[in-house]
Amino acid sequence: MTEQFETRFDRLILLVGRLNYMWTNTESLLIHLIAGLSDTSKDVAVIIFLTLNTTRARIDLVERLAKMDGRAPEVRDPILEHTQRLLRLSSIRNKFNHCIYSFDPESGNPKTILMRISDRKTDIKMGREDTVDDQAMKEIEEVVDRLSAANRDIWNLIRRLDFPV
Repeated sequence: MTEQFETRFDRLILLVGRLNYMWTNTESLLIHLIAGLSDTSKDVAVIIFLTLNTTRARIDLVERLAKMDGRAPEVRDPILEHTQRLLRLSSIRNKFNHCIYSFDPESGNPKTILMRISDRKTDIKMGREDTVDDQAMKEIEEVVDRLSAANRDIWNLIRRLDFPV
């Protein structure tokens, strides 16, 4: 392996690690939203959160609780804004978590190989490859920064709404 290859690979692995850490940390804030919206303890909300296996299911639950009849718009609207924000940020996280990696021997750039089958009308596609160049790494850094901001904003909302912490 060349030094350039090792440096790019190390940078990618560190970025994906930061992305995963920030995502998990931020997604766990849904526990407090579940507790507050369902008027239960944080411990019960943790059980509910862990019982739901996907981010999508957890966000769906929070959104449905927020949309219940009688929910004040000043509670509902900022929660829905934050859940939609998380959904938008989830696409890049999913891309880098649900792939395998290979490396372009000429450029040294890592590549992602999507581990998904796309059904078409008459055929299937699988294994879409994308190069992880400097622009892609910059995009990961930007998403990590946006997740960090979302994390702070959701914490502020949890405190403002006086939800269990």
